[in-house]
Amino acid sequence: MTTVSKEHIAKTPDVCGGRARIAGHSIRVMDIVALHEYRKMSPAEIVETYPTITLADVFAALAYYHDHRDEIEVDFEDARKWEEYGKTQPSKLKEKLAATRRDD
Repeated sequence: MTTVSKEHIAKTPDVCGGRARIAGHSIRVMDIVALHEYRKMSPAEIVETYPTITLADVFAALAYYHDHRDEIEVDFEDARKWEEYGKTQPSKLKEKLAATRRDD
């Protein structure tokens, strides 16, 4: 990683599953990308959402994404797979909600 990336982006095995994140935070690069690319938020709006990070952090995350697009896209795909897996698993909360609805 370049100096700017090292200053703003970190990858640590025991934090965020080793995924690229804003250094000193648990905000993943993919979180920033999702807000910017998919929710169309500006970098300033992202900083408003996460006031503990800076504009430089947001721009570094976006630059990291563009430099490591395949890596971040794999992160998104893994998240989608886990979401689908979670939908198929029994859940005591889901069962409780269903029972509550039946009682109403």
